[in-house]
Amino acid sequence: MAAIPYRNDLLAPYLALPQGDKIQAEYVWIDGDGGVRSKTTTVSKKVVDIGELRIWDFDGSSTNQAPGNDSDVYLRPAAIFKDPFRGGDNILVLAETYNNDGTPNRTNFRHHTKKVMDEAKEYVPWFGIEQEYTLFDVDGKPYGWPKNGFPGPQGPYYCGAGTGKVFARDVIEAHYRACLYAGVNISGVNAEVMPSQWEYQVGPCEGISMGDHLWMSRYLLERITEQWGIKVSFHPKPLPGDWNGAGCHTNYSTKAMREPGGMQAIEAAIEKMSKRHNEHIAVYGEDNEMRLTGRHETGHIGSFSSGVANRDPYRVTSIIVETTILDK
Repeated sequence: MAAIPYRNDLLAPYLALPQGDKIQAEYVWIDGDGGVRSKTTTVSKKVVDIGELRIWDFDGSSTNQAPGNDSDVYLRPAAIFKDPFRGGDNILVLAETYNNDGTPNRTNFRHHTKKVMDEAKEYVPWFGIEQEYTLFDVDGKPYGWPKNGFPGPQGPYYCGAGTGKVFARDVIEAHYRACLYAGVNISGVNAEVMPSQWEYQVGPCEGISMGDHLWMSRYLLERITEQWGIKVSFHPKPLPGDWNGAGCHTNYSTKAMREPGGMQAIEAAIEKMSKRHNEHIAVYGEDNEMRLTGRHETGHIGSFSSGVANRDPYRVTSIIVETTILDK
């Protein structure tokens, strides 16, 4: 399938037209396959509080979130971000998914995580997540790689500068600025070890906001690479062979850990986590066994480590707090 490039030159005059008092709200949610979906609704005036937004719905049978004979899934607004694509007072709305009987959809991990974070609020859990990803052409070849071969071995690409060492920096700069505009707490970016692989960092974020900000940053990245005609992959091992995988490293602390003498609290948390290693790995994402081999700057998936790759920030942040604070 060939990429159809955006015609921003044609689109720009229409985005510059006045909207009157009405705004566009882009509802964003996590689908049944761990991807992001979105659709737009018109709101009669500028939104100043999330309670002003309506509960919406969609066809869950088309997103692997409901059967065809009972397909209505409902979107409940959970967090608001500014819209860097439309500008003005237009917004992005991160939403939770619920079944028509009012129960959380089976893919709605935010619902449980919010309860966990509320219960642990007095401990002030902070998170910072390092999201690695890989860019591909529409033909499935890593972006910028030779069409009939491979680039040179890993070495010059990490935090690199210069032609042949860095690929798609314009995409990365666009994503960084879009996150800042939207209100995503992005804190840095760098080229990674494998060519066409990048990392950005989000945080520190407290409690439930960690998952909200990371998921919105992923949505922004998907939208921006869409404009460039590039695919983005968060798979932990997108290419076989002697190439680094892509992780999503979770950094975590509580108020006690950040205060003088905090090492004791850190060691206690590590001890608790070491006893539940397999439970944690089970929710850290699929295919991590392909990446966590003990090679390419990783630990082995069967051995406990204080920094393990992950895919779903809600499930990961939830089990960390449950283990280290709530003893569940």
